[in-house]
Amino acid sequence: MARCAKLQGVPAAGESEIVVIPLDEPGLGRLLELAAAEADPLEVMPPVTGPAGWTDQRRAAFLAFHRRRSLDPDTAIESTWVIEVDGRTAGAARLKPVSGPSALAVEAGVWLARSVRGRGIGRRVTEVLLESARDGGSARFVVATTTVDNAAAHRLLTGTGADLDVHGGSVDARLEL
Repeated sequence: MARCAKLQGVPAAGESEIVVIPLDEPGLGRLLELAAAEADPLEVMPPVTGPAGWTDQRRAAFLAFHRRRSLDPDTAIESTWVIEVDGRTAGAARLKPVSGPSALAVEAGVWLARSVRGRGIGRRVTEVLLESARDGGSARFVVATTTVDNAAAHRLLTGTGADLDVHGGSVDARLEL
């Protein structure tokens, strides 16, 4: 999968500077440390058997998961960026091409550390992801999935103009580009 060019920094709420940088090995290490400090493992990776928390096995699985999805050119299925706020790692953003029922879509995802949520950062990063999807030219839709109890994600998605479809415990969003 071709790597996208570096996304430009975007202004944030208040005086914060937000920069979105393509994921690399040093960035992956910073994301692991941030996730271990500020996330439940299930927020940022698939389940791993074993005791709860950030075990050595879960840390290794986190690195392997993201290397496989984003960094290894033979297996990459998405483009991932490290989100920095005021020079500090604050989360990750991603775009993944997916085939929709009638047109090519890209799936967007944003994860922010708990300590930086509620400051408008997710909205700004989502704007950059949407711009990148539009600039790519081949996607006609952006899709995203969240849980029914994630009110912040619902606000963010409806704020972009996305249509939401609730089914069971999840919410699917679809936005025509």
